[in-house]
Amino acid sequence: MQEAVLKSELENEFLNIAHEMADAARQITLQYFRTPQLKSDNKLENGFDPVTIADREAEKVMRKILENRRPEDGIIGEEFGIKESTSGYTWVLDPIDGTRGFISGTPTWGTLIGLRDANHVLLGIIDQPYIGERYIGGFGTRLLKNAFGETKLQVKSTSTLSQATIFTTFPEVGSPQEGAAFHRVAQKCQLTRYGMDCYAYALLAAGQIELVIEAGLNSYDILGPIGVIEAAGGIVSNWQGGTALEGGQIIAACSKELHQQAIALLNAS
Repeated sequence: MQEAVLKSELENEFLNIAHEMADAARQITLQYFRTPQLKSDNKLENGFDPVTIADREAEKVMRKILENRRPEDGIIGEEFGIKESTSGYTWVLDPIDGTRGFISGTPTWGTLIGLRDANHVLLGIIDQPYIGERYIGGFGTRLLKNAFGETKLQVKSTSTLSQATIFTTFPEVGSPQEGAAFHRVAQKCQLTRYGMDCYAYALLAAGQIELVIEAGLNSYDILGPIGVIEAAGGIVSNWQGGTALEGGQIIAACSKELHQQAIALLNAS
């Protein structure tokens, strides 16, 4: 009994800290979104990978909360790298997933927070500050919180590609081979849409769409969405059906049937 109580207390602590970080990041990102003060730097010498002061300041404030509340936990963040864990728990942070959308003024970016142990995602949050939506998955919670209240997240039960809507961020997806693999799946789907960044994963968890397929992701791009989608009853893996914890080629599906059909096409020669 005491062990169960301690476990519940720890889970509540994790949830409270995750919400505290999401709230703090909201304050930072909304100070800059769609304002003249927003400027971006380019992280790539040959290409364009933008980063803003909002990315950096939001991650700083989240890291400060963790240093104060859970100093023994590890941190993996997009902007400031890795802090090793001594507790067995690691927080995975993307202060603004979809910085291209952020600097373009589209409300499709989000703050991603994930908590993992050695082998599993324990908790995920996708937070879209501008429209006030927060998707939470983990520790028995699967909720969308917005101005209308709270709604339980539940993926669709669609089982055939011909009835599915599929999303990816970039039309080229990744390499030419990865793009061709994506389009093999997309050609079988009812509708294909682009450019939604992390918001596509939120829509899948909310039962609005059926598939998201991407390539070239980092762990901080997908840990939060994994927690949310799995809590809502969906599946997230790499293109071979294995773990997606480290990023790479990612497929998220609402059902086992769709997941299997899409993976077969992704790996067709």
